[in-house]
Amino acid sequence: MGLTKNIAVLSGDGIGPEVMAEAVKVTKKVAELYGHNFTFVEYKVGGAAWAAAEAAGETPSHLPSSTVEGCAKSDAILFGSVGGPVDAQAEPRWKDCEKNALLGLRKRFNLATNLRPSKVYPFLEHLCPLKPSIIGSGVDMLIIRELVGGIYFGEHKREGDKAWDVMEYTVEGIKRPMIFAFEAAMLRGKKVTVVDKANVLECSRLWREVARDVAKGYPEVELDFMYIDNACMQVIQKPSFFDVVATSNMFGDILSDAASVLPGSLGLMPSASLGDGLHMYEPSGGSAPDIAGKGVANPIAQILSAAMMLRYSFKLESEAAAIESACEEVLRSGKLTGDLLEESKRANAMSTSAVGDAVVSFLRGPGSGGYSS
Repeated sequence: MGLTKNIAVLSGDGIGPEVMAEAVKVTKKVAELYGHNFTFVEYKVGGAAWAAAEAAGETPSHLPSSTVEGCAKSDAILFGSVGGPVDAQAEPRWKDCEKNALLGLRKRFNLATNLRPSKVYPFLEHLCPLKPSIIGSGVDMLIIRELVGGIYFGEHKREGDKAWDVMEYTVEGIKRPMIFAFEAAMLRGKKVTVVDKANVLECSRLWREVARDVAKGYPEVELDFMYIDNACMQVIQKPSFFDVVATSNMFGDILSDAASVLPGSLGLMPSASLGDGLHMYEPSGGSAPDIAGKGVANPIAQILSAAMMLRYSFKLESEAAAIESACEEVLRSGKLTGDLLEESKRANAMSTSAVGDAVVSFLRGPGSGGYSS
């Protein structure tokens, strides 16, 4: 029997609305093929929310209460991107836009566990900046980052010529992403690497203690530890080593950005932020205002984020896999946006909507050997 779900759509700024339209298109088709009923409700966020409030004569906000309330009533949040041009960051519409919108949502819904996969497709390995000899064994890692604790959420203070930022963790704050890391590893290569700085930081020593304790419940999973400085080197030197990585907020921020260059484009990088009951899904890239409205943005990351939504929020593994397979077929077929093509071949690039249409055409329904029409 099909599911009925309400999805909050926060397209945001820049290319957000363009790539979001394709993700919604693909998800609606999957719902049709598998007999589900998904309702999509759009809410304003970021600079778009600020501008809308100003136009209505209301007090502007990057995260309006109406958006928060709408998200709270939904079963999942599909998020696009927020932020404006670099040279306009001092303008009220854009000042602290990302911080206010994203950190506000993370805090409100306790989006404590961030998942960011990094995969190099064999047929697109020429886009990876690393040598073929380095990535020849394949690259497919999942970085799990604690998202609402650590130094980013600690005390930040300055007095005269002295400043400090406080990193603080609890066992419970660490256990949640750690358990998810081991659960994810059971479905993958059965290896968890905890990245820390335990030779210096007491917080990192606590992370190791929690990891060893959680590992007792997963005897099939191999556990190892790596310092953040070494991990940054190994992501470049031996990326095939990693399966599931579990780490703190700041270290995850650094490491996931380093890993994001491996597929060859941020347009291929989805992510998920898991909360107590409500989860949010978004592409790893930004709002790219320089190409907004041109129909050239890569929608694959946003579409794959929707696939993650089906998997983690709705427990629809077959439907999620159908989207991922369709995306892979599109990429394999050479129907690519300009970011995935050499400069000399970009005249043949597909538009944002054309790539979305191609993904829809490659979708398979349950028990179907053919593609959707």
